[in-house]
Amino acid sequence: MKFGNLLIDDDGDFPTPSSSDAADSWPTSDASPWIQTYPFMKSPCFPQLQNGVVHRNTSLIGSLVREEGHVYSLATAGELLYTGSDSKNIRVWKNFKEFTGFKSSSGLVKEIIISGEKIFTGHQDGKIRVWTDGHRRAGTLPAMRDVLRSLINPQNYVVLGRNRSRLWFKHVDAVSSLSLSEDGAILYSCSWDRTMKVWRISDSKCLESIIVHDDAVNAVVTARDGLVITGSADGSAKIWRRNHETGDDATKHILEQTLLKQDSAVTAVAVNAAGTVVYCGSSDGMVNFWEREKRLTYGGVLKGHNLAVLCLATAGNCMVLSGSADNNICVWRRDGVFHTCVTVLTGHTGPVKCLAVEEDLRPSKRGGRWWIAYSGSLDRSVKVWGVPDGL
Repeated sequence: MKFGNLLIDDDGDFPTPSSSDAADSWPTSDASPWIQTYPFMKSPCFPQLQNGVVHRNTSLIGSLVREEGHVYSLATAGELLYTGSDSKNIRVWKNFKEFTGFKSSSGLVKEIIISGEKIFTGHQDGKIRVWTDGHRRAGTLPAMRDVLRSLINPQNYVVLGRNRSRLWFKHVDAVSSLSLSEDGAILYSCSWDRTMKVWRISDSKCLESIIVHDDAVNAVVTARDGLVITGSADGSAKIWRRNHETGDDATKHILEQTLLKQDSAVTAVAVNAAGTVVYCGSSDGMVNFWEREKRLTYGGVLKGHNLAVLCLATAGNCMVLSGSADNNICVWRRDGVFHTCVTVLTGHTGPVKCLAVEEDLRPSKRGGRWWIAYSGSLDRSVKVWGVPDGL
């Protein structure tokens, strides 16, 4: 992830409280660490929790640890959990056990997304790799055939600088985020090269490449009605809309709205299930949000972290989770126009780099609707949490 010109993604060199400070502020209790009073409660940035403690209905289900690399990406598909790390491996887990795995030839795994029988992974080396659901390599984006066909045509190149050029449909820096269109036919990729590229999944063809920001693009996410939201190290978040009425040679996505322009880098973007609320996490530890009727309007800010927000994930329409370089995960519940931090999930010893949430469909005596949240960290672990919908 890039914060302006500062790159702090690869080795996770984030400032953290000293061990002595943490020990002095941590409450003395025999209770599990995820139900203790939060040690930084007096910070002006930190939310006031109900009764001053983490919600006791939230539980740590388990941890997955494999000492081979920092965890940068997560994805779920049915009973399977996919994890990507800087070891270049994609591990597949089932029932808390390693089920299988596959490995790319180069580039740490920054993003994983699943579309039907295909798995797409975005990498630090600027490549998008395609895998079958049997976990075998199926190709790359762009497809090699398209690269070879384009090499001899000068019109397929864009100038990068003095004596430098590249094919317009290839990323030249890290692929930071991937997202699928609502109908699953289109894959969006964004990169530190400032571009967003639009891929047709059926034939692996790049339909469009747009310079969407003035600095590295850290996040892309799709919403309903053809909307695409991008967030960047330049401090802005933008809404793009696909224009189906343009011809094949015209720009197919147009800028509809700039949501945010600030000094702090936009590091993560998420949208609730209904597509009515957009959240943007920033390097200043804040989460700004917008609510949509005909147009997105600013709703406010969630102040829950004392270090950068690194990832966001929504659960249904009324819950959002934010993971941070402060090693913690805030769980927020929306009630009308208000958000409340109802719990803080603690236990990681490194920055929380990625989150994934799915509904828990297993039979349970607990009652009500529950979510399973997965958190990946630079401490080399993935933690699995049970979060009730009615917190």
